[in-house]
Amino acid sequence: MLQQLDHLPEGLLETPAPGLEALLGGPTLIHLPGQRQAPLFVSVLLHGNETVGWEAVRALLAARLTRYGALRLPRALSLFIGNVAAAAHGVRRLPGQPDYNRVWPGAAPDHGPEQLMMAQVVETMRARAPFASVDLHNNTGRNPHYGCVNVLEPRTLQLANLFARTLVYFTSPTGVQSQAFIGICPAVTVECGKVGEQSGIDHAREFVGALLQLTELPARPPPAREFDLFETVARARVPPEVHFGFPPEQADLVLDPALEQLNFCELPAGMAFGRVRPGKGLCVEVHDAEGRDLSAQFFRLDGDALLLRRPAMPSMLTRNEVVIRQDCLCYLMIRREPPLAVRDD
Repeated sequence: MLQQLDHLPEGLLETPAPGLEALLGGPTLIHLPGQRQAPLFVSVLLHGNETVGWEAVRALLAARLTRYGALRLPRALSLFIGNVAAAAHGVRRLPGQPDYNRVWPGAAPDHGPEQLMMAQVVETMRARAPFASVDLHNNTGRNPHYGCVNVLEPRTLQLANLFARTLVYFTSPTGVQSQAFIGICPAVTVECGKVGEQSGIDHAREFVGALLQLTELPARPPPAREFDLFETVARARVPPEVHFGFPPEQADLVLDPALEQLNFCELPAGMAFGRVRPGKGLCVEVHDAEGRDLSAQFFRLDGDALLLRRPAMPSMLTRNEVVIRQDCLCYLMIRREPPLAVRDD
């Protein structure tokens, strides 16, 4: 399934995300030479409706072609263009497809050819000894721009901090791109705001451009005063059998339409998330990275009101019902002190 190229196909940089399937035919890994041999690995469109990465990279490369008449990259670039079939339809993934950011090495081995393809990408890049790995995403709900890391290692923190002050550490879900590159190179997932926001495209373009220029990542972590670190401790889902929606819909769970305004807000116990039909129970499930059920620790009912039982900070809250079904209601985070080695600044 994986196509590999050592050049930019004609017309590629003029093609928006919905047209890439027709041009490329499928997921494609493109290796472009640069002055420094160790490549920057960048993945885009792992979710077909999150176009920020492709828009940022094609703008960056087009600008270099216009300026120099050739790419003349300061560092080699390996670009993985992911779920072009979903991008053709403007959706996260097509029915029957796995999530392209849940099938990288480390996921349970039950995702068929897509999982084999991601393993091939990782082994191909391992042989090329990449400088760093960046996975570019949009959020569906209202969130700040932030970087996600899977290890609290100095160069990884430096990489994430180059993108944003707000950093999120997580170990679950598994099978994500950044986790697959642990032990190969510093790796980060960056969240660039909502689809279509020019500020997100500009930020992603500047970030990738800066990394191509960078000689090395400092081996010392960034000073603790220069970033805010949060840890994802649980994931909240709406069970498949629960009918949910937003007002004025009548459903088992009617969510507050203003929920996505609460992303990255430190919420107190007692904050309302919505209303539950009598007799339906909590209508949400909360699990930690080990799969333990934390539902009753995070939520409770007061009459028909679904309330937070303990303080928490949500991320990824959205009004997009398809994304809630395909991914989750939200992730729940706590503020975390940096590791001792990082705090020593």
